[in-house]
Parts: sequence; structure tokens; C-alpha cells
Amino acid sequence: MPQPNVTPASPAPIDLVIHGGTVVNSDSRRKATVLVDRGRITGLLDPSVPLPPHTRAIDASGRYVIPGGVDPHCHIGQTLGAYTALDNYERASVAALWGGTTTMIDFAIPGSPGASPLTEAAQRREAATQSRCDTALHGCIVSWDDSGSEQVHQLAGLGVRTIKMFTTYSGRVMANASTILEVMRALKSVDGIAYIHAEHDHIIRDAQHSAAERGAIGAGGHAGTRPLVAETAAVNEVLSVAEYLDAPVYFVHQTTPEAVDLVRAARHRGVRAYTETCPHYLYLDESVYLGEHPERFVCSPPIRPAATVAALRRRALTGDIDTIGSDNCCYTTEQKLDRRDDVTEMPNGLPGVETRMPVAFTQLVAADGLSLERFVALFAANPARLNGLPGKGVVAAGADADLVIFDPAEPRTVSIDRLHMATDYTPYEGRELVGWPQHVISGGRVVLDEAGFHDPGPVGRRLHSQPLAGQLLT
Repeated sequence: MPQPNVTPASPAPIDLVIHGGTVVNSDSRRKATVLVDRGRITGLLDPSVPLPPHTRAIDASGRYVIPGGVDPHCHIGQTLGAYTALDNYERASVAALWGGTTTMIDFAIPGSPGASPLTEAAQRREAATQSRCDTALHGCIVSWDDSGSEQVHQLAGLGVRTIKMFTTYSGRVMANASTILEVMRALKSVDGIAYIHAEHDHIIRDAQHSAAERGAIGAGGHAGTRPLVAETAAVNEVLSVAEYLDAPVYFVHQTTPEAVDLVRAARHRGVRAYTETCPHYLYLDESVYLGEHPERFVCSPPIRPAATVAALRRRALTGDIDTIGSDNCCYTTEQKLDRRDDVTEMPNGLPGVETRMPVAFTQLVAADGLSLERFVALFAANPARLNGLPGKGVVAAGADADLVIFDPAEPRTVSIDRLHMATDYTPYEGRELVGWPQHVISGGRVVLDEAGFHDPGPVGRRLHSQPLAGQLLT
């Protein structure tokens, strides 16, 4: 019998197409149409291919499409000493999204040496349910005891395979040499990696004592209280432990070319060692401590001399720096002024989760000529790999639909009134920066466009770091 004519069903429209732009990954760039459906990137099409049925289209002509940022170094509502940063996961994640970061990694730092790293991690996980973007977590161990190995394995079971240790702040969060060795050994057994805040405590305490005797312990003298050699001394010591154990190690917020060179040399010897730096160490120099508000720039390590900053930037251009983290700490001017007279007592840290992209892009790409591919590696791809977060840091079929569309030439003057972090100041006030996001897509949702910010609510996922074997950079 003759069959009736049946009109084929039209394919269901996909959620979003981004067309006309240049897609940039850490290893390539090309003109392409990005297809997004149900929170994932489902494909990249040649621009000549007609757009498939879709619910929404964004024309990215003349602009770049890059992976959403992965910020490997955030302190959200962190308490250290007498001060607590004023942001929370809701406020920090909104600011992050405004700045093109779609994944934040926070630190679960115990409030006292005897506090449980597991309890702190569980509390942070619960707080993260209010995040608007995806989050992951670093643990922190201050002192090693008979339960240490089990704690590392339990943290790994919670999806926490990166554990931070401090080589300074004795009496608060400092881990001694034995603790560092044992934690690194235990992390190796769970395919994790140690994160190290590397400043030599004895040198810093002596420098602070000398500064106090000279009457230079206030905010204006901060640079002299944490000398460059303290960083290189601690990096060298920890690298020796990593090499002995054949264990990986990641150094947060490195500020000196000498420290970066130590990591590079160790890498050439086969040590899996990695360098992070921060935008403020690439863009600012220690002349900020001579201004009217030196307290606004008190962070640890301090902002370095101009020649050191220039040498650090050269390391970024030659590929010797692996990631850029914000080291975000949202203290207010009032908190900073409270002990402006004594940097050992005042809160250390700068707000930066929202400005990480434009500050780093302005300095490294617009001013220094870093390639866009290398910028994507520092901003998104390498932090994702070094934290075991597959699906992040890449624009590719199957990856999470975390995307940023930006015009690299659009200038904006920084003003705290136009930022969204939980603070009343920014260290970049009045400076002109380029590389601001125009559209941000997080988990397939358009959260930032020409109409402004669209709060998706507390939809961020709490990510589990995967085993790092095979993920670490070579």
C-alpha cells in the first residue's frame, strides 16, 4: 500500500549558539561557531555551516571566545588572626562571574593549629551551596600526627586532592618541615599535590623585628618586613623535599624571578614543580607603599621592586609561570586601617577575584605581547589541569559550557563603584584596563551580557578533584 507523506520532525533547538567569533584555547585558535546545550559544549562548527535551530544566538564577531576562568587561589570569608574577610560564596561568585571566572577554588584553612582539616573542609563544602558558579576546594594541614595519613585519604574521598601548607605564620598556620614531608608523601599516594606558601619564617621574623626597631613596621614599611630572599630560601627547601620523595609540588603566589627559576630548574631535573603568580605581582610595584594608602597594598608576599616585577613578567612571557590566581581576600579599608601601624597584626591580602582577567590581560597581552593562547593557559587551562578538573579550561565538544566573550581593545577605567566584590576599595582604582568580559556563560547559562548580570541563583556545583596522574603539566 502507498505510504502517507510524513513531514520529518524538525530537530529540537539547542540552547545557545555563539557565532562569528574566534575561539582561543591554550593550544590553538580558529574561527568557529560554538554550540551549547544542557550545560555542555556539544560541538564547534566551521563558520560556513548554517546555524542549527537554537533558542538563543550571540554574535561574537570581532571578539574572542575563550574558556571561563579557573581561579586556583581564592580566600572566601577567610579568618586569619583577628580579621575575617567580608565576602561569602554568593558575593564572591557573583564578582567572579563579572570578571570572567566561572570556577573558584577556595581554601579550607583551619582556624587554629588543632582544628580538624576534615571539619573545615565539610563546612566549606556546605557554604559553597550558595555559589553562583562551580567551586572546588583545597585542604590545609597545619600539624602532622598519627591520624594524618587517614585525614589525607578522607579528604581525597571528599574530592580534595590539593592541600596547602604554610612555611611561615608560626603559631597560627605554619607547618613544620616534618609535616610538609609527611603530607607530601601521603598526597603522592592519592594522586594529589601539595600547595605551598613559601616564605622562610625565621628570616621574616628577624626582618620584622629589625623593622620594628627602626620604627618601620607600619604599612609603609611592609616591603622590608618580608624580603625577597625569604621566598627563595623556602622554595629551595621545599623543592628538596619534593625531589627526595618524587612528589609533585605547587608554589602559590610566587613574586621573584629567582624563585621561579628554582622551580624551572627543578622541572628540568624531572621534579613535578609548578609556579603560580598573581596579577598584582605583575602589574604593581613597591612604590605603592609610598602613597597615601599603603595599607591597601599590604599582602604576603609584598609587592616587589619595579625591576623584580619586570623580571617576573619576563618569566611569564617565556612560559616559566604556569598559572595566575587572584589570591582574593576581601578586607575593607576600615579593617586595613585598624592596625596600619603594625603589618604583623593587620589583615594581609587584596581583593581581586573580579579583576584577575583584565589586570593580567592588560599587562601580559596588551602591554607585553603574550599570546592569547598562553594567556588562556594561565587563566583557565592550566589551573583546571593542575587541580584535576576535567571539562574545565577548554572550548571543545564535551566540555562544560563555561565561556567568556571579550573585546581585547575595549578600555574601562577601574572604579570600586563599578565592581562587585565585598570590599570598599580596589588596588587598581583609576587605572585603565582592557580585556573585560562582555558575555559570560557559566554552565550553559548566560549570566552576563549587554543587559547586565543575570543572577542564576545558587546553582554552582561542588566539584571533586580527580586523581592528578596524567593531568600534571610536563
